[in-house]
Amino acid sequence: MKRMASVIGLPPENVARYEELHATVWPGVLARLQASNVTNYSIYRHGDLLFSYYEYVGDDYEADMAAMAADPVTQEWWAVCEPLQRPLADRAEGEWWKELPEVFHLD
Repeated sequence: MKRMASVIGLPPENVARYEELHATVWPGVLARLQASNVTNYSIYRHGDLLFSYYEYVGDDYEADMAAMAADPVTQEWWAVCEPLQRPLADRAEGEWWKELPEVFHLD
């Protein structure tokens, strides 16, 4: 299993809409996450920062993420959610959410 954590900005004026969307995530988005071997997925908010955590339980992370990115329902969901978010300036090239390094884990 691979644990993934990431952060992104969320301007105050977008909090209500973002939380409304995530109170009822589209079934097709949830199905694609499961089909791409994503489990135990959570998003938390602290002020104007979102923190996400999920576990990847598949065998080919890059292929599963590519399948998710190619999914029309997921693309539509991202088109709705991404304008609400503000990527961090120090994210890696090609990242939307900034991936965080794991510095401690107790199993």
